[in-house]
Amino acid sequence: MSPALVDMRDIRKIYGTGSARFAALDGVSVRIDPGEFVVVMGPSGSGKSTFMHIVGLLDRATSGTYAFEGYDVGDLSADELADIRSRRLGFVFQSYNLLARTSAVENVELPMLYAGIHKAQRRTAALEALDAVGLRDVANHLPNELSGGQQQRVSIARALVNRPSLIMADEPTGALDSRSSRDVMELLARLNHEQGITLLVVTHDANVAAFGKRLITFKDGRVIGDGAMTPQPTVQTVGAQ
Repeated sequence: MSPALVDMRDIRKIYGTGSARFAALDGVSVRIDPGEFVVVMGPSGSGKSTFMHIVGLLDRATSGTYAFEGYDVGDLSADELADIRSRRLGFVFQSYNLLARTSAVENVELPMLYAGIHKAQRRTAALEALDAVGLRDVANHLPNELSGGQQQRVSIARALVNRPSLIMADEPTGALDSRSSRDVMELLARLNHEQGITLLVVTHDANVAAFGKRLITFKDGRVIGDGAMTPQPTVQTVGAQ
């Protein structure tokens, strides 16, 4: 069996001490293989956000083991974790996190700028990423000249641009109307289906979750469900703005 993309075993994350001690994650074991489209759900306080932070190397587990692409990340330095995040992980946030006075193409270039990639190479790759999400024609527009759905697609292009092993999306449609939400999820599903991009999406919305192929459910810091998601919506070509 080939190495898992994400291989967590008996992960615990403890906050506080004494009577204030709280287990945000309590013995979580999860394997995610390349090409999967995984949705994470659970009530507030269930541990799903802590799980995402540890998967995304934004936080460390208190105990247990976590291997990313076959490498144990538990003993890596902060700089080494940051390097993996910049090269191997892409992030999509509910609030888009675009720079207001920076064009769409320049926003998409940011991860490559931080990685020290040459300007000409950055521009080419950024335009290709915008083309992949159907937004090459607005490359020079500022965020306030774009709809919410378009801004989120720019953030997806930014997540794609370094060709990461895993794209993580935290409530990616939380700030969108229902039509734009569907457009964004159809785009993510198409990227997964056509390009084999591995996706991990946190959501509270069952309509969003239905686009995934696998559902992991959290409660009280534990995984209480993990299985195939059926049925799935038909993936359509994204064309709505």
